[in-house]
Order: sequence, then C-alpha cells, then structure tokens
Amino acid sequence: MITYVIPTHNRPAILAETLAAIALLGAHGAEVLIVDNASQPPAAAPAHLASGVPCRIVRLGSNIGAAARNVAITHADASSRWLVMLDDDSAPLDLGFIGALCDASADVAIIAAEIFLPSEQGARLRHESGGLPEVFVGCGAAIRAEFFREQGGYDERFDYYAEEYDLSARAIVSGMRVGFDRRFRVLHRKVTAGRDFGRIVSRLVRNNAWVGLRYAPDEWRASAVAEQVVRYGVIAQREGALGGYARGVMELAWSWREQPRRAMPGAMWDRFIGLAAARAAVDEMVRRIRPRSVALVAAGKNAGVVARAVEERGIAITDDTRAADALVVATLSPGPMLDAAAPLGHGAPLVRPWLIEPGAREDSRCASAA
Repeated sequence: MITYVIPTHNRPAILAETLAAIALLGAHGAEVLIVDNASQPPAAAPAHLASGVPCRIVRLGSNIGAAARNVAITHADASSRWLVMLDDDSAPLDLGFIGALCDASADVAIIAAEIFLPSEQGARLRHESGGLPEVFVGCGAAIRAEFFREQGGYDERFDYYAEEYDLSARAIVSGMRVGFDRRFRVLHRKVTAGRDFGRIVSRLVRNNAWVGLRYAPDEWRASAVAEQVVRYGVIAQREGALGGYARGVMELAWSWREQPRRAMPGAMWDRFIGLAAARAAVDEMVRRIRPRSVALVAAGKNAGVVARAVEERGIAITDDTRAADALVVATLSPGPMLDAAAPLGHGAPLVRPWLIEPGAREDSRCASAA
C-alpha cells in the first residue's frame, strides 16, 4: 500500500488534471491524500478516482507551505509503507515505480524520481533541474512512512524550498540513504500560476543557507553559506527579484544562530554535496579511458564539485574540447546531467558524473503490488 500526498492551494483545475493523470495509471494498491492549504474555495475531489483508487481531502485552516505534507503522518492509511510526494501539478508517468519501491534496500529512506517537464508535441521530454545524487526534488519522491514519522516530517520553518535538502541531510546523518531510480518517472507540468517569484527567491536564499549552517563541517560552513548568498543574488538580479532576495538575506541574518547544528563528518558532507559520487565516476573514467586532460561541458549545479573531483586525480582541465581526451558533464543535478550531450563535431567520450540505472530484479517482491 502506498499513499500519494498532494498539497494544494487555490489551483482547482490543476489539481483535477493531476488526479486524472493518477487515475490513468489504473487500479493499484494506493490511496490519494490531498492536503488543502486553506484554498478558497476549498479544494474538491471525488471519493474514488476513475480507476477505483480512493481519494481523501484533509483541510487546513491556514497555508503552512510544504509542511502540509507532514499531515500525511497522521492521516495516511496505517498499512502504507511509502508516502509518494507529489505537487498538485505532478504525477507518475507509469507504475514502474512500484518495482523501485519494493526493490529498495532497507537503508534507503527516500527514492528520488526521474522528473520530466512537458515538451512540444513530438519532441523529446526534457528533465527538471534540481537535486543531487542524494538530494531529492519534492514534486517526485517516495519516502518511507516510518522514516518520515520518526523525523517528524519536514521542518516547518522552511515554509517551502530546500526542505528536501534538509530532510535528505537528516537521512544521511541518521545512517540512511537517498536513492535515485529511473523506473520512477514523474511528469511535472510546473504551472507557475499563483507563485510569487520575489517570495520564492527570499525562501531559496534563506533556506539553502540554513542547510549549510546546519550540516556543513566547521571548515566548510562559511563557504557553504556564502555560495548560496552569491548564487541567489545572481538569480535575483537576472529575474528582477532583488526585493525578495534582500528580504531573504535579512531573514537569514536574523535566524543565523537559531539553526540546529548537526555538522556532518567530512565523508558524509562529501556524499551530500555529490563529491563522493563525482569521485567515483572520475575513478571509473580513469580506469576505462586514462585521460590526461578533460573538458567540462554543460556546466550546472555543483559544477565546482565536479571540477574538484577531476583535479584531485591529477587530470588537467582544458577549455579546448577538441583537444580533450574526454568530456565531463559538469553538473550533479540528475535532470540536466541526463540531458547533456557532447558538442557537435567532438568524438571524445562523454562522461556523466554519476548515473544509476534501474536494474530491475527478476525476483522483485512487488510483481503483484500494482
């Protein structure tokens, strides 16, 4: 049994499209739990989807952001082992994720989905940005109900944005793992209606800096915070959201000393920022290709971490892609990493910094779960 958890606020038509998409998956051992963040008028849904999957609504008196997902702890069916977290504009593309859930080892607390964005008719689906090898994206993830309950769910202070980073960090600190399985495929329609970008930027800079304050080792704490302040300053400038950015920086300054400190040992922090995965990929590249120089391409999230993994192995980084022995994708975000392609006219092998294939087991215990 699984529980789909869908928070919503003032987007009735979008929610209806998502429920229809879940219904198209057919009958399976699941329930839908909608948490209405004080919508006006209140959100509506049928008692059962067209597929027969039961659907319930829990109504909240105020909009509590991503913490609405915490309501699932007390309202989900007691037999649900996994909470499948969706947004009101995202839904699984198929039931392949059932196998991913049943095959997950006991130390996997969270499974991140491969998240796609809509494309023009006939065009190849592209991927959502965000996430890291052990950090999930909130619109497509499955969380063990027991783990979520033990952790008390998301930290409500985050409101929304980067709460996934905080929960991922807590999973690592508690000795668990965040997995990524390409059998778990989610389409995120990414509807922008009702979203205030100024508020979004304020939460992004504050919340991402909080994560660094909480979990970075002492020697990396200041730089982890500074990186987020600079990163979102650039984004705010580009998007014309400097007012929201300033509010976020002020809130960060006020809350600096209030953050609970759970500093990770160096090896854990390396996992959390993706350095461990990048090192493993570089080691495999060295084993197969033995490059003397590489060029970094498709730079994105944590590109500096990829570069560090390359340089640690004594491999030169060149800007000349034609002279490089290999091209290394310089992002640790799974979507852009999967979308990256070698520049046209270049025959050097393309190396992705990490990639986990589904590898479904023949003895999967979930054959009847769908």
